[in-house]
Amino acid sequence: MENRQHSLVLRERTSFSATGVIHVDNYDENIITLHTTMGILTVKGEELKISNLSVNEGTLEVSGKVDELIYSENQGKKAKGMLQRIFK
Repeated sequence: MENRQHSLVLRERTSFSATGVIHVDNYDENIITLHTTMGILTVKGEELKISNLSVNEGTLEVSGKVDELIYSENQGKKAKGMLQRIFK
């Protein structure tokens, strides 16, 4: 699965689709964190809704107002949750 190409299509900041998605770590109406073949992608916005997710195909479709798309490198293990960071 990691051999898949990654692409991202943003339409008028109201929807986007991505390929090369490995899995979604976190999701609510203001932030979506997902692992892609090109690293961790964090999507920030308002009223974000996942309209289609297929991990088998590696695709994701999201609607809502997109404010930020932030990539970071894979860290080899999942990022710590908020409670784990507080109670080190």
